[in-house]
Amino acid sequence: MPVLALASALFVVGFEQLVQLRFGAAGIVGLLLFSVGIKAKSPAVSSAGAVLLAVLLAGPVL
Repeated sequence: MPVLALASALFVVGFEQLVQLRFGAAGIVGLLLFSVGIKAKSPAVSSAGAVLLAVLLAGPVL
């Protein structure tokens, strides 16, 4: 069980670093809002994070 927890923690940290490298601080804020909203079961907060991440992803296309 500790190996699974360690592997998931490494994955989360790696994913956060990837988002920060690609999208900067705004990406981290969007990811934070999204994850906090899901854990708190708050649709408004998770939607705000999802919209921020979607705008960052679609920004170069627009």
